[in-house]
Amino acid sequence: MTTHPSSRTEWTVRGTDRDEYIEVMRVVGEALLSPEPPREREHHLRPLLDAEGYDRVLVAVDGDEVVGSVNDFAFEMAMPGGPRPVAGVTGVGVWPTYRRRGVLSAMMRRQLADIHARGEHYAALWASEGAIYGRFGYGPAVAEMETGLRRPHARLRADAPRDPSLRIRLADPEQVRPDLERVHREVAAVQAGRFQRAEHWWDRTLRDLPEQRDGGGPLRAVVVSAPGGPLGYALYRTRNRWERDGSHGEVHVQEVTATAPAAWTALYEHLFNRDLVGEVLFASLAVDDPLHHLLADRGRAVPTLYTSLWVRLVDVPAALSERSYAAPVEAVLEVADRFAPWNAGRWRLRAGTGGARVEATDAAPDVSLDVSHLGAAHLGQTALDGYLRAGLLTEHTTGTVERLDTALHCSRAPFCGQVF
Repeated sequence: MTTHPSSRTEWTVRGTDRDEYIEVMRVVGEALLSPEPPREREHHLRPLLDAEGYDRVLVAVDGDEVVGSVNDFAFEMAMPGGPRPVAGVTGVGVWPTYRRRGVLSAMMRRQLADIHARGEHYAALWASEGAIYGRFGYGPAVAEMETGLRRPHARLRADAPRDPSLRIRLADPEQVRPDLERVHREVAAVQAGRFQRAEHWWDRTLRDLPEQRDGGGPLRAVVVSAPGGPLGYALYRTRNRWERDGSHGEVHVQEVTATAPAAWTALYEHLFNRDLVGEVLFASLAVDDPLHHLLADRGRAVPTLYTSLWVRLVDVPAALSERSYAAPVEAVLEVADRFAPWNAGRWRLRAGTGGARVEATDAAPDVSLDVSHLGAAHLGQTALDGYLRAGLLTEHTTGTVERLDTALHCSRAPFCGQVF
């Protein structure tokens, strides 16, 4: 591949295939400043693409030169109202000398049209830069947190639920993989933002190459089980650190989840009670994770919040119609959508706890907003009121935004927990 812009002024967006994918990796790797050679990146991603197909990969080409790429995976993700097909957008990149020439906009426009044609109502992504995707209709829908606890403060409340009959097993993850899959399948069915992991996604999650360990030990799995089966698990690795006053080892938790209160307690007490450990670090937790409620001194686990999942309503009336609502609401929404014109216009939403209906209308709007605002609010964590107070949407009928926020609210915080 050349590293200079072509003298041509035209380029096109089209599909690609397995043989051309090395060029895709070259573009994406360069755009994301990846130190990994394209051939190695391709080797790691091929199992996912071979399993899901290359028909969702788009490239921008100038002649025979690949200058941009975008991809999406077919996920089943939990939404308010139940699991739904979602296009998980990834592999977005433009060759540096082709930036700011409309390449990304053209690829995103074509991708949204393809997703809509397949009958999928949502797209979602993790953003490398938050300023990029709002203009394409994506809204920041999920905030997650990282946190840590030093050993003297890693204690749970005396009244935390404990069940001495539970079995705790520490093992190589592959040895207990069926238990991990069972617990995750149950949790991912009900917690908005999670997606069900197919076998090749579990392969990627549990892949444990030495170069991935960053000085730590091998990946470990701890599983908590009752007579009826597994109730929770944690994936983590340890890192041993010695100083003059002794061991300052660390536990780095990749993920932790459970389906019963006593299982949460058992998992956290296992993580906090490893010998030679001075600090336990959590890379990704839901903002309402039970940890804060279980800690004896919750103020010691200082959270750092970050935006994880961005959501895009590809089909506004369909997405709003199949969503569940916490309270009745009726409103006319005037939606702006530059990249999916089939969404633009006025839609009358009539919704309640028993279902919803969305129809096109010529009636005066109660609120005017961008499709990205609806994507941000769709999982029930981000309130529209913030956009209203910032002056980024217009409320024509007083109280409409408050009623919408009440209806869209979900009591359990959404969570994704896996970068794709």
